[in-house]
Amino acid sequence: MTATETLSRVAPDRVDLPTIVILGRPNVGKSTLFNKLTGGRRSIVGDEPGITRDRIYGKAVWRDREFEVVDTGGIIPNDKELIPSNILIQARTAFEKASLIIFVVDARAGITPLDEELIEIARMTSKPVFVAANKVDTAKLEADAGEFERWGFEQVFPISAEHGDGVAEMLDAALEFLPASEEREQRPREIKLAIVGRPNVGKSSLVNRLAGQERVIVSPIPGTTRDSVDTELEYQDTYFRLIDTAGIRRKGKTELMAEKISVVMARRHLEQADVAVLLIDAIEGPTANDATILGYAHEAGASLIIAVNKWDAVEKTGDTTTEYSARIRDMMKFADYAPIVFISAKSGLRVTKVLDLARRAFEERGKRISTSELNRFFERHLEQPRASTRSKYPMRVLYLTQGSTNPPTFVLFTSSRSPKAKLHFSYERYLVNRLREEFGFFAAPIRIKQRRKSAASQT
Repeated sequence: MTATETLSRVAPDRVDLPTIVILGRPNVGKSTLFNKLTGGRRSIVGDEPGITRDRIYGKAVWRDREFEVVDTGGIIPNDKELIPSNILIQARTAFEKASLIIFVVDARAGITPLDEELIEIARMTSKPVFVAANKVDTAKLEADAGEFERWGFEQVFPISAEHGDGVAEMLDAALEFLPASEEREQRPREIKLAIVGRPNVGKSSLVNRLAGQERVIVSPIPGTTRDSVDTELEYQDTYFRLIDTAGIRRKGKTELMAEKISVVMARRHLEQADVAVLLIDAIEGPTANDATILGYAHEAGASLIIAVNKWDAVEKTGDTTTEYSARIRDMMKFADYAPIVFISAKSGLRVTKVLDLARRAFEERGKRISTSELNRFFERHLEQPRASTRSKYPMRVLYLTQGSTNPPTFVLFTSSRSPKAKLHFSYERYLVNRLREEFGFFAAPIRIKQRRKSAASQT
């Protein structure tokens, strides 16, 4: 049995939706159209050709009809470089499930030789094809869009993906080619699991190993993933959405506009994640940049797991695991609550352990402690005349409540003659440690907020 045989390859509700696949050469506006249809900013948009490399999935609704949209990478069919050839493979995989292909061209540039090559690829799929003549901003360009009718496709739509002109008419026509999606059974909430780390530590390899397919482009070229790519899977009756984020470099190392945007997008997706897995290269060892990335996830409020990848390539003694863990803990003291697991995405060593830990972390971050339990906790650990403060004013902790979950957040109500007085960080650390000892909160960051009660409210 392989390490991923217990995984369902595709989540059940994914296959029920009809699918529109967006195809086209680099820099014709595919990602702009994708973002317009899905109402978000999942694909990175910029002036550099070939920014999108993986196929990006999103969901859209038009006239109460739901469908899936797939943004393929900018394809160069005969390019022998590793990434362009992989993009073509990714796109062909998307074609297999397509209900409709929207072929995007640049109306300003007219028909190019690369357009001619790609339209033949679209024709060979035997799927319905719409031609979207993009970047039409004037009446003259709209007339010029008729040039693309010579390919023989009945549906040619002059559009502006940026401004939305002509998109509604195209979607109205598209509904005729999209089968009605089947009624889907309600399923438990999925766990949003973000895979983060420096470039080339094996994030995409881990996603592909877990998903059991070449869902994300994997290459030895650092920075292959620029968009955040979602993969859905089922593992032991639990649904996961894996988010393979772009490799995060230090700010000074992100020279290209696309890479700078991808870092911003990766941090934005961390804010939406339930659990973040920091992938560390076992051969290189933990670095300051690893600690910075984990800090981003900690600040975003995600539960944290540290996965040391390529562990099969490390020469080991009896103390190697202990020594390695100590190095990580010493460098990332702020995340001492994060479990560490040693894996190999290449061989499958303990990769499902990541999902086991993520499921446990997800359950713990949603835990709510009852008022009666917190009152007893307060009596044992916090009821005292004064708490240590930075200022000369004494401060008393009056009571404690749990404000929210995901991540667990507690509110301390205090008294002090000074509205600026704050609890000392050492007292807050003491409180967090006691909460973990008492209630667990496995892998979750614990937030502490302070509220000062006025003298009048205490009488």
